[in-house]
Amino acid sequence: MSELDDVVKEFLVESYENLDALDRALVELEQAPDDKENLASIFRTIHTIKGTCGFLGFSKLESISHVGESLLSRMRDGKLRLTAEIATGLLAMVDAVRNILTTIEQTAAEGDHDYTALVATLNRLNRAMRQTRDRPRRGVRGRSVLPWLGSGPGSTCGGGPHS
Repeated sequence: MSELDDVVKEFLVESYENLDALDRALVELEQAPDDKENLASIFRTIHTIKGTCGFLGFSKLESISHVGESLLSRMRDGKLRLTAEIATGLLAMVDAVRNILTTIEQTAAEGDHDYTALVATLNRLNRAMRQTRDRPRRGVRGRSVLPWLGSGPGSTCGGGPHS
C-alpha cells in the first residue's frame, strides 16, 4: 500500500467523523441560528474537507465544499442568516460530500454523478441572499426607504450631498 493510499484512507476516516459531527451541528444550528461558535465549527469542518480534497486532487468534492464554505462564511460573518432553504441546501451538500466520500472509498475516484444542480443552488442562495441583504430597499418610484442610503438625486431624505 502506498503512502498516498494511507493519506486518502485517513482523509476518509476523518471526513466521515467530521460529517457525523456536522449533521448534529446543523440540527443545532436550526434551533439556534445565531450561535457563532457552532457556525464557526461548521465552517471549519467544511473548510478542512475542502482544503484536504484539493490537496488530494478530488476536484468535484472541492467544488461542492467550496460553494458550501462560501455560504457558511457569510453566515459566520453575520451577513446571512439561516433560512429553511439554506438549511436544505447545506444538508444536500453534506449528503453529496458523504456520497462522494463513499465512492472514493469504493473506487478510489469521485465517480461520475453530476452535482452541478447542487452547486448552482448553493451559488444561487449565496447570490440571492447577498442581493437581498446588500441592496438597499426601494420605496415609491425607486427612492430609498432608508434615510442614510437615500442621499442621491431623487432621494426623499436628506443627509447627502444633494439635500
